Amino acid sequence: MVHVMTAGLYELMIIVYAVSIILYVVDYLYKVPKAKRRAFWLVSLVWVAQTLFLVNFVFETKRFPILSLYEGIFFYAWLLITISIALHCFARADLPVFFVNILAFIFTTIHTFAPNNTNVVATTMVSEMLLIHIGFGILAYAAFSLSFVFAILYILLYRVLKKKKFSKQWTRLPSLDATTRWIHFSALVGICLLVVSLILGSEWALLTIDDVSILDFKIVGSFILVLLYSIILYASRLGRLIGTQYAWVHVYAYLFLIINFFLGNSLSNFHVWY
Repeated sequence: MVHVMTAGLYELMIIVYAVSIILYVVDYLYKVPKAKRRAFWLVSLVWVAQTLFLVNFVFETKRFPILSLYEGIFFYAWLLITISIALHCFARADLPVFFVNILAFIFTTIHTFAPNNTNVVATTMVSEMLLIHIGFGILAYAAFSLSFVFAILYILLYRVLKKKKFSKQWTRLPSLDATTRWIHFSALVGICLLVVSLILGSEWALLTIDDVSILDFKIVGSFILVLLYSIILYASRLGRLIGTQYAWVHVYAYLFLIINFFLGNSLSNFHVWY
């Protein structure tokens, strides 16, 4: 997406984002409300800049920036920043906001070095169904990312409570019950979004592409993701996955998601454009 934005401005945005992360760390270690407020406004500034880049891309190309891995990473990072702002404004959860921003910063940086290899042929095959399919898929990944963040927080909070070393830095964590509810809700939303994405993608492929293989690496990986998260939630409902076990399986599931996101695209013969 750098072809529709000034590289220098994008690099400046990353520097601003890095400063906001540092301010969040300062607030966490020394409990400085002013640092947290400034960090939030810097993150908001980054979000505004990314939104302007996104809108500019749409106006120049007449399509949404999700047709390649390069563009998908940008949209995914933008979604994560949006989630962090929403958490700050509505959930008032400091550490979850910090961890979501760490994740968003990592993918914003990855986007800078990712190859821009949007397939020109693919742009001629774009339809509303395809864009909704890809968009819902990335939204699902963002929801699963949130379940990953709260799973990490659950593990940290559980260890702090177990060791009874509850310092002022940990007072901003939600309760174990609240964290579990966030994990469950985020994963459930992710499953619903990914199922819709797979249905639309399958329908589009059958109507548009000849000789579609259901054994394509990305297709198989996506269905495994739905099955994996569904089994996790069902096992939790039966009481077979509780506490830190439940949190850890969400961490492992997210790692599989990341593998499917990057490796799946490179090994897929079907998803050659994103």
